[in-house]
Amino acid sequence: MSSSSATGALRVEPLIGLEWSQAIEQWGDEDATAPAQARRSWLHRAPEQQVVALYQTIRKADPTAPAPWWLRAIAAGNLQTRAEGFAVEDRVAKLLSSRTGWVYVPWNTDGDSGYWEYVPSERTLTEPGVPTTLMLTDRHPGWIDVYRVHAGPAPDPVAVRGLADLRANLAYLESLPPA
Repeated sequence: MSSSSATGALRVEPLIGLEWSQAIEQWGDEDATAPAQARRSWLHRAPEQQVVALYQTIRKADPTAPAPWWLRAIAAGNLQTRAEGFAVEDRVAKLLSSRTGWVYVPWNTDGDSGYWEYVPSERTLTEPGVPTTLMLTDRHPGWIDVYRVHAGPAPDPVAVRGLADLRANLAYLESLPPA
């Protein structure tokens, strides 16, 4: 936003929305095969306190501003650091990349961390649809949601109670019938 002062000089004021969109913009991550390869945004590299402060400021103007799950969790007081969020992402990536059929999709909504698709699940559909999808979330303390394969509206997510629960139930989650 700009305005003229009494002297006629132009004064420029920062737009928090523009600043936030630049902070979350993802660069060159189209070929990423794991979340660590997609961490190129300002919010991944800048001092953590500065990232959290900017996020808290944008949330005052726009409570639904896009942000990665780990930043929403930090702002809510449910996660202590960005490094803890990255560790969750990396552990999930290590588990899923070691299994046949799971593919990391680095592009999601702006600011998000991408998601994983279990491609073989699509074979259970009789029409085009969405494969079983794993997304990280700040919705619950297990941080992991799985959406079963579906051809219509997205089903309610299955809340996974953390990495140990994911590891123990991954074969079951991979075999869920279509919603």
